[in-house]
Amino acid sequence: MKMLSFSSSSTVPLFVSFFIILCTSNALVKLPENETVPAVIVFGDSIVDPGNNNNIITIAKGNFPPYGRDFDGGKPTGRFTNGRIPSDFIVFCLNLNHPAEELGIKKLLPAYLDPTLQPADLLTGVSFASGASGYDPLTSKLSQVLSLSDQLELFKEYIGKLKDMVGEEGTNSIISQSLFPLVQGSNDIAETYSVIRKGRYDFPTYADLMVGWASSFLKELYGLRARRIGVFCAPPLGCLPSQRSIGGGKQRECVDNINEESKLFNDKLSSELDSLNTNFLLARFVYIDIYNPLLGLIQNPQKLGFEVADKGCCGTGLIEVALLCNKFNPFTCDDVSKYVFWDSFHPTERVYKILISAIIQQYVNKFL
Repeated sequence: MKMLSFSSSSTVPLFVSFFIILCTSNALVKLPENETVPAVIVFGDSIVDPGNNNNIITIAKGNFPPYGRDFDGGKPTGRFTNGRIPSDFIVFCLNLNHPAEELGIKKLLPAYLDPTLQPADLLTGVSFASGASGYDPLTSKLSQVLSLSDQLELFKEYIGKLKDMVGEEGTNSIISQSLFPLVQGSNDIAETYSVIRKGRYDFPTYADLMVGWASSFLKELYGLRARRIGVFCAPPLGCLPSQRSIGGGKQRECVDNINEESKLFNDKLSSELDSLNTNFLLARFVYIDIYNPLLGLIQNPQKLGFEVADKGCCGTGLIEVALLCNKFNPFTCDDVSKYVFWDSFHPTERVYKILISAIIQQYVNKFL
């Protein structure tokens, strides 16, 4: 599998600038005339949660300042960054054969639990993702957020609403042609395994369990007629500001053993997706590499105009996330464009834009 990397070439800025242009002009990614993607339907964690956690009882929220300070109107929406998140850029960058929306299917992907959600939003997709969730059921239970099973139940409810709107045949058509991104696993590795599961399992065994949970979810999704499924791998978790602060020593270096855990899980996940593609020929289970692009950006931030990659903008940038990243913290940076990370766990809007723009161009044809 060809990996996308930003770390080895002097042409990187030009390469990335090209893809940024794709997402900020009419020259967007266009599908072949005989192909359509009517909706984007997202599952996962805080990377793609646009505010579902606002509407459940949990401390894992991002619906207060300074979260969202660069969002339209400076409004905190529940997105765990300063602005838009990957699911927003996926629908923004893709021209999904909806000519009335020149910048793609729509500009933002809403949360399914958003009380202001309109029926028309269902036709073009929603996010069921819940911050602090994971493949491991225990991960979601610890933070009292929506597990993948919970998200799947909401998806079944969504299907029922679609049937009321467009009938069973129309619903089946939307579901079978839609894009289903899944972003999950970071909280399992960085939190649940490190704090709780490590006492019972070595990591290879736990990675096998994670892949088993992921595979079961994907099979259930397939049973509900999903056919175009993109599974994001784990990022270089050892280079997150929080992990550097906890285990990176006085110099706050990347924590190598956690990065090795991410890579081991990713290898196992990729193999499982290959197996699913062999056994479910009507579907496209696409492994999406985010590890290498993000690691390259962290290791060489200056190539893309960043200055700080080892801490977040919010607060001291060393450990703050969720409730600790708040308007009362006097240390939050003024110029977020210099930072790779918004808080100690989540990248900035600018990083998401760079990564997702390139990923769409690389992977979109694998779903067709």
